[in-house]
This record gives sequence, C-alpha cells and structure tokens, in this order.
Amino acid sequence: MTKKNTIQVEKVNTHIVNWLKKYADIAKVNGFVIGISGGVDSALTSTLCAQTGLQVLCVEMPIHQHKDHVSRGREHIVQLKAKFNNVSSIETDLTPVFETFKNEVPAHIDDKKLQLTLANTRARLRMTTLYYHAGVHGLLVAGTGNKVEDFGVGFYTKYGDGGVDISPIADLMKSEVFALASYLKIPDSILNAQPSDGLFGDEKTDEEQLGASYDELEWAMLADENELSITNFSEREKIVFDIYQRLNKANQHKMNPIPVCEINNI
Repeated sequence: MTKKNTIQVEKVNTHIVNWLKKYADIAKVNGFVIGISGGVDSALTSTLCAQTGLQVLCVEMPIHQHKDHVSRGREHIVQLKAKFNNVSSIETDLTPVFETFKNEVPAHIDDKKLQLTLANTRARLRMTTLYYHAGVHGLLVAGTGNKVEDFGVGFYTKYGDGGVDISPIADLMKSEVFALASYLKIPDSILNAQPSDGLFGDEKTDEEQLGASYDELEWAMLADENELSITNFSEREKIVFDIYQRLNKANQHKMNPIPVCEINNI
C-alpha cells in the first residue's frame, strides 16, 4: 500500500497557527478550549492552539478512564504549561454524571447496542462540558478530528467529539498528524501509544474497532478518491477497501449537512 508524501511540517504548523489566530480575531473570542484525551490528536491540537498566544484551556473529562489515557494526558498538559504561559487546565470528573444518567434510562436492550450508545453518551457529555467552559470563558471549542476520521470513515460521535466550533487538523491524514506532532515534540508516550478513542474505559484500539489501521485507511481513502481499480488490489487491500467504503457509506449522515425538508411553492 503506497501512501502520499509527508507534509512540510514547519510550513503546515505556521499555516494552522496563523489560521487559528485569524479565526479567533474575527470571532472576537479569547482563545480555545480543548478536551485532552491522552491521544495524539488532542495533544497536537492543543499545542497548535497554544502557539497562537491566546488563552488555551485544556480540559480533562474522565469517565471511568483507563489509567494510561489519564497519565498520558496529564504528562502532555504538564509539558504544554511549562512551554506556554497562556495555557491552563482543569479537570471535570464526569463519572458521577455518567452513572446518574445510566440510572435514569432503560438498560434492558441489546447489549452491543447499549454499550455503543453509552460510549457515544460519554462523548456527548464531554461536548456539553467543553461548551460550558467555552461559554463562561469566551472561548472556541477546538475539534481534534483528523481527515480519515472526519471525512473518510466517520469515526467520531455525532454531537459528541463531532460537535465543535473549528477543526484545525481535519485536513491532515493520521500519518501527517504524527509527523507534525513529532516535529512539535509531543511526549513519546503519546506518539508511541496505539490510537484509541477511550470511550469504553479500556485500551481497545481504534484499529480493533475499525478493522484496519490508519495507514491502511489512508491508502483506501486515496484509492477511492483516485478511483483506482480494485482488480489490481492484493487480498488485504480488497478487505481494507471494503471496510473503508462500508464505513464511509454508513456514516454519511455524520459527514453531510442535516437534511432539510424545503418548502418551495406549495
């Protein structure tokens, strides 16, 4: 599987930081709020926002969080605050809120659907929390989704981590996220960790959930965009391409605008 060439990290870094500053100036806000998960996407996004010199609030929002996710997130926050005096942090423990919610809704349903729905509920509670902090501090909620997740396979929660004001890294493939994060010296513990959404309270990786690695999905996304012939694919490439197309089709409701029933000249 052939991937495209890597980005010019220094130029891309400068471009995104300038874009963030310009957008914040036009929006007349004080800065940005970012949910810190212990993953590379949130680490990169918060570092890019920090470089603007504007207020940056990093929010930890544990819900039965795996200890490795928590430790990686905190390591990043400590490093970021040491580098930038415009960065602050806060922890909002959402575990009691989540448990209260669970006790108030029906639970006698298909277990697989229940677990997925509760995982998405975690993301939606976090979105609400970020917008609370954004509202009281005059900040924008900065999204942490990359290109493969946001526009390829739709690997995010609708009105959860998909509910944001701006998306600084949504035009970067996952490999490009890692390249830029490495350039910005994101902690090795994060760079070396297997990507995981952390919505199930364990170390279940994104690859385990998706059935393919991000490198493979990047290849499939480019193959789809370039309309490559499946007849030339290896057996593994055919499997990955099928996974990509299936997820892309199933998650169009996330990636497309909300359908509106237009009333014309009735």
